[in-house]
Amino acid sequence: MSIIRDVRAQLRRRLLISYRVDPVVAATLLPDGFRPQIVGGSALAGVCVLGLESIRPSWVDRRWGLRSENAAHRIAVERDGPEGVEQGVFIFERHSSAWHPVLFGGRMFPGVHRRARFRIRESGDRYALTMQAGAHSLDTDVEVGGEWTSGVFASVDEASDFYRAGRVGWSLGHDGRTVEPVALSTDEWKVEGAQLHHLRSSFFDALPEGSSIFDSVVVMRDLPLVLTDARGLADAERLSPART
Repeated sequence: MSIIRDVRAQLRRRLLISYRVDPVVAATLLPDGFRPQIVGGSALAGVCVLGLESIRPSWVDRRWGLRSENAAHRIAVERDGPEGVEQGVFIFERHSSAWHPVLFGGRMFPGVHRRARFRIRESGDRYALTMQAGAHSLDTDVEVGGEWTSGVFASVDEASDFYRAGRVGWSLGHDGRTVEPVALSTDEWKVEGAQLHHLRSSFFDALPEGSSIFDSVVVMRDLPLVLTDARGLADAERLSPART
């Protein structure tokens, strides 16, 4: 089976929901070779929820693209690379509303996905979303604008710089051992602060009581994206990992 190196898409909406997590607890979630990146005394983890359209290999015309809703649970990490410490995110699990990432993720393209049901209610600047995938669930209600606060970042711009700082996220392949890197890039970048009206995450709610605390949420909208199999780029350049 041939490998698709580049996938293009149009980002309709991306919610970046962050938690401050106890570093000791966070370390127990990671495979060997990774450690939590400490930000303001805490590990920083969360959920990235993406609504994508016009998804297609780079050589396919945009009008033939597919559409999906996706969620990735991830944590900012460090690991020792050949040229020093590398920073990025480790993705615990990915879920998608569509079959193409479930069938081809981790095979034709890195990034194993699990099937999930999504329900989205969008009204102006407000996004209410639920995801259900067996025992895994997410229920959130976010509104762009208003007063923005964080226990880690001093401003939305600082949060934006943190998320933009790199472009590769690591996750385990189908064999549960191989680490697959995926690079996310865009020629445009815009982050908006948002308020949280409601949040329940089965992943973070299952952690020991008091070990994970909601920190902040930002939103990205209407941007072109490129997802690249970073294994094919490793020899061409040193990549700084993306907070996908």
